[in-house]
Order: sequence, then structure tokens, then C-alpha cells
Amino acid sequence: MTSRPIRIAMWSGPRNISTAMMRSFGGRSDCAVTDEPFYGAFLKTSGQRQPMADEVIASMDTDWSSVARTMRGPVPDGQAIWYQKHMPHHMVGDVSIADFPDHRHAFLIRDPERVVASYAAKRVEVTADDLGYERQLDYIDRTSQISGNPPIILDSADILRDPEAHLKALCAALEISWDAGMLRWPAGTRDTDGIWASHWYGRVVETTGFGGPDKDPTALTEQQQRVADSCQAYYEKLKGYAIRLSSAP
Repeated sequence: MTSRPIRIAMWSGPRNISTAMMRSFGGRSDCAVTDEPFYGAFLKTSGQRQPMADEVIASMDTDWSSVARTMRGPVPDGQAIWYQKHMPHHMVGDVSIADFPDHRHAFLIRDPERVVASYAAKRVEVTADDLGYERQLDYIDRTSQISGNPPIILDSADILRDPEAHLKALCAALEISWDAGMLRWPAGTRDTDGIWASHWYGRVVETTGFGGPDKDPTALTEQQQRVADSCQAYYEKLKGYAIRLSSAP
């Protein structure tokens, strides 16, 4: 009897090493990856004029229900695991995390000051809604109620400090085997990268593994600091649930 494929939904804010995490899962021998499948639907619905918005919309399925069906459908290339990179703040349409009851959900977080500093380098303006902390917390509450299990949360700083230990803990929490291919990957772009990679993925494309520990963020403007401060309480609550190394096998 063929075992059922495992679908993993990783919910992350922007500039949370989410693309590096996608590279990590793409380094497994048993895993397909998908890059922000609701991004086009989000841009079309919200009207946000983000970089390359027209190109993104034209390149993707922008029907919320259709995208959701695809994410619940056959796994690309018949792989045993399907890693789906999602952004909570993209979910402004008529589907939500509740539409993926059979996925194994995990959440990637990062200190707001570091997120704002990184995000602001790519966009002139950034708001708290752009960063998705409040919706991450809402989604964590929902998944915990549905599954009855503690949420699976990783802090980006922990991963960068000790990738192997925290990735092993993540695999244990997701009930999948460890694969050392998650630590190293070839540099360059991927066919699975979104069309927006040319704007957003400059440094990640050059990497072959996770970088070293997070550096202190550059100084923020007063407006940027207000955005970071408005997200801090959400982040602290999320961080309280984050995976500890004692949960590693």
C-alpha cells in the first residue's frame, strides 16, 4: 500500500529566511517545494503595488479556491513530501488556513526590528500588516484548536545560530525523517522560484547554506521603529512557543 504524501505548510512573514528554508527542504531527496502560491491572488485582490506586481499576477493562478485545490491536490513529481512556502498576510481572500486541515503546519518568525530593516531595504514603506505577525498568531491558535497539538514555531535567529540542531527538531516535530541535504544546496535560481525572485532573492540565490548568526539591524527611521514596536508584543508571544532544542531527537 502506498503511503499518503505529507504536505507541509510553512507560514512565514517576509524577510524571515523563508526562501532559505525553502532551499533547505528543496535539498531533501524526497521533497517538492512551492513558492508563495497565493501571492498573485493577494496582489490582484488587495491592489497593492508591490515590485513586479503586474508580472506576478500574469504568471500565476489568481483564483483563491483554485490555488487551494492545487495545494491539496497531487504532489509535484510524485514526491513523498510537499513543502509549501506561505505568507499569512497574503491570505486576504476567501480561503484561510482552515482550508488545509490535512497539512502539517509550521511557523517561521523573526525579530521585528530585523524584519523591518531587511524589508525596508527592498521597499520604501512598510506597515505592520505587511509583516503578518497578528495573522500568524491567529493561524497558530486555529491550528492548535484543530489538531489539539502545540504549534510548531521556529525563530529564524535560532536556525541561523545552529541550523542542524533546529532543523532536526523541526523534522521531529513534523514527524518526518532527517535528511542532511537540508543543510547545503547549490547556488543559483530554481524553476520552482516565483517570478519575483529577480527582485527579492538576490542574496539567497548566491547562498549554498544558512548564513551565520543574525547581525544587529541597521538603524531604523522613526516611522520604521514604530512599525517594529507595534509588532513586538505579537513576536514575543510567538517566540514563547518556539521550538526548544530539548525537543530534538
